[in-house]
Amino acid sequence: MSRKRKPLPQEPVEADIESLTHEGRGLAHIDGKAVFVDGALAGERVRFRYTRLQRRFDEGTVVEVLRAAPERVEPKCPHFGVCGGCSLQHMDTTAQIRMKQASLADVFARIGKVAPERWLDPLVAGHWGYRRKARLGVRHVLKKGRTLVGFRERGNAYLADLTRCEVLHPAVGERLRILAETVDSLSIRDQVPQIEVSMGDGPCVLVFRAMQTPSAADVEALLSLAGREGFHVYLQEGGVETIRPLPGQGIDLHYKLPRHEIRIEFQPNDFTQVNLELNRLMVDRALELLDVQPDDAVLDLFCGLGNFTLPLARQATSVVGVEGEAGLVARAESNAARNGIGNARFYTANLDGELDLQPWMRERFTRALLDPPRSGALQVLDCLPRLGVERILYVSCNPATLARDADRLVNGLGYKLRAAGVMDMFPHTAHVESMALFERET
Repeated sequence: MSRKRKPLPQEPVEADIESLTHEGRGLAHIDGKAVFVDGALAGERVRFRYTRLQRRFDEGTVVEVLRAAPERVEPKCPHFGVCGGCSLQHMDTTAQIRMKQASLADVFARIGKVAPERWLDPLVAGHWGYRRKARLGVRHVLKKGRTLVGFRERGNAYLADLTRCEVLHPAVGERLRILAETVDSLSIRDQVPQIEVSMGDGPCVLVFRAMQTPSAADVEALLSLAGREGFHVYLQEGGVETIRPLPGQGIDLHYKLPRHEIRIEFQPNDFTQVNLELNRLMVDRALELLDVQPDDAVLDLFCGLGNFTLPLARQATSVVGVEGEAGLVARAESNAARNGIGNARFYTANLDGELDLQPWMRERFTRALLDPPRSGALQVLDCLPRLGVERILYVSCNPATLARDADRLVNGLGYKLRAAGVMDMFPHTAHVESMALFERET
């Protein structure tokens, strides 16, 4: 027998915000029950409206700030609070990065039972217009009589009605309405669920996902968009293998790492960091911390397109890059050749699987760089001391799995956590990117 859902209170409620969660939500207690409040900051007194009632906790959103925290600022985006793309625009950017560093320290202590010997200064770049990779939702909404393009609303699956986006690169962020109007004009407007944005140092590529073949008039409309706005337009009518440029629209996407004289080319669907300027700072710091010498052999696991591998090869005697996706490995090899790098080798391997028979497992390495997905790198850690690795630089997009893996490296394998710090790859969100340096005493 199902229980009746309790109705939401209709009147706003006042509360003191005690702290912030790792997701950037304010935490209050009402009659002893936790309430997570979107748009609130620690130390504030707010009036909020309930949005969801759960058995163990409730959720709400701020309707009025009665006592503001010192770090509160006016959000730049008019859609903040409705759009789910950002969660922290109401917080000063310096306070945002402090919150992320505190979050990393907390999970290190709680999950990893470790602490770094020193904290690195946070890596920060521009806070606006930084995002060069994105997946934009597309939907024709009958009630509005038009098509919407952008991100989902906070807390639900509906697309937010956006006119612009302040964190997307301006080439796209200032043209959301133009994209929506273009889709609206297509005969297949109900068959275009998303637009992929992909951009390096050059023009922007837009990949229109089409569930139905566009008509000749549709193609002309997309080509007209490209010509007017400076986009390069691609279509995807099936899996990623079907991505293709419209006639005359193909382009070599690329980005540069100027300090290392590296140019990396990529496909629209390839993984690249969303924040190009921060990526450059990240690569520089990774090489600085690894302190690669001319006689070092380096292992780069989860190497992707060679974002770290190729700069490392400029300093080391040899570098081996390993990646699970064969297409990325092929493009990493091509990038090495185009950059005149002959001391980097690449292998395709499932780094969550059995590795003992891999050819590179018979080699010796002095340094290793790990840049795993959110699931972390636990499966590869035990092989590192066997391969002779003395120093490890771990780049993480998930503090919880980094902390778990730090526990294994420090408390299980005898490495020291020499340094750690956060990187503001996604300003105005609670997403935490970080890096950590591990070293084994010889």
